[in-house]
Amino acid sequence: MPELPEMETYQVFLSHNVLNKPITDVEINREKSINKPVSEFILHVKGKTVIQVRRRAKHLIFELSSGQSLLLHLMLGGWMFLGNEENAPDRTKQVILSFGDLKLYFIGLRLGYLHLLTSDELDKELADLGPEPFEMKLDDFEERMNKKKGALKPILVNQKFMAGIGNCYSDEICFEARLNPFEKASNLNEEQTKSLFSAIKPVLTKAIEAGGYMDNPMYEGDKKTGGFNDNMLVYEREGKNCFRCGTKIERVESSSTKSFFCPNCQKSC
Repeated sequence: MPELPEMETYQVFLSHNVLNKPITDVEINREKSINKPVSEFILHVKGKTVIQVRRRAKHLIFELSSGQSLLLHLMLGGWMFLGNEENAPDRTKQVILSFGDLKLYFIGLRLGYLHLLTSDELDKELADLGPEPFEMKLDDFEERMNKKKGALKPILVNQKFMAGIGNCYSDEICFEARLNPFEKASNLNEEQTKSLFSAIKPVLTKAIEAGGYMDNPMYEGDKKTGGFNDNMLVYEREGKNCFRCGTKIERVESSSTKSFFCPNCQKSC
């Protein structure tokens, strides 16, 4: 599932390519991917321009010239491709927004969605999200952690605690902080809590700069997207040697969630 770095990569790319261009056509191939009747959705989107693309947590928000917004959550398996009929991936496109000959394809939206919302509806939809990692301060993080007693990974991926982090980057953050992802938050001392906080921004920054870990291209000739796969330290590296100590990386599944960590570098407290 796309996390903060992947959605940030989309945000930057689309901000350079679709802003202030009229949406000349809208094609809906899966009604469940949107929240309005098809005719109503098209009526309120076609002919409008995207005046801003911004990210909130794992969502993208396309602000339209009408004052309404399109809220995108790709969920598991969703991705986007910007191109044309000649170079588009041979995949089912649930929604297509056309900007003249340029088309933005929404692919794999079986669980994801593209919802048309008013400003008030958008605020309500996003109201429960926690702070953005790049905006959170240490004292706020410590205060939030002091209220938690459970394991670190479920806390880090809880969007009400902090928005945008999922399975991949929670594992990478715990490795950077030398903390076991199953360690209880209540067991951390002050220095370990600071270490965990200090690992968040560098890991996410590195992932954004590398193009994230999802390897579906955003456009024809895209060589950057998915570049973080070559920089993973623990995620999806089960059985491979730890880059710090050489110990085999382990994989553990709990509540249908997989976690990767080094049993030597990330010992329990």
